Amino acid sequence: MPEPWVSVGEVAIHLGVAKDSVYRWIEQKGLPAHRVGRLWKFKLSEIDEWVHAGGAGQDEPDEGKQHG
Repeated sequence: MPEPWVSVGEVAIHLGVAKDSVYRWIEQKGLPAHRVGRLWKFKLSEIDEWVHAGGAGQDEPDEGKQHG
């Protein structure tokens, strides 16, 4: 049986992050995602490979934080 496609919400639950993080990682970090109409769809095996390869590393700037 082929691997099912999952939604942004399911990826967020799988990774334990907010949906906003998933959308940001698609745009800024190359999270493997496939556009189906207006929706993003994912294969959890691709997500896991991306994480293991360091795709979700902590190299983002401190967004929204005030310095000084």
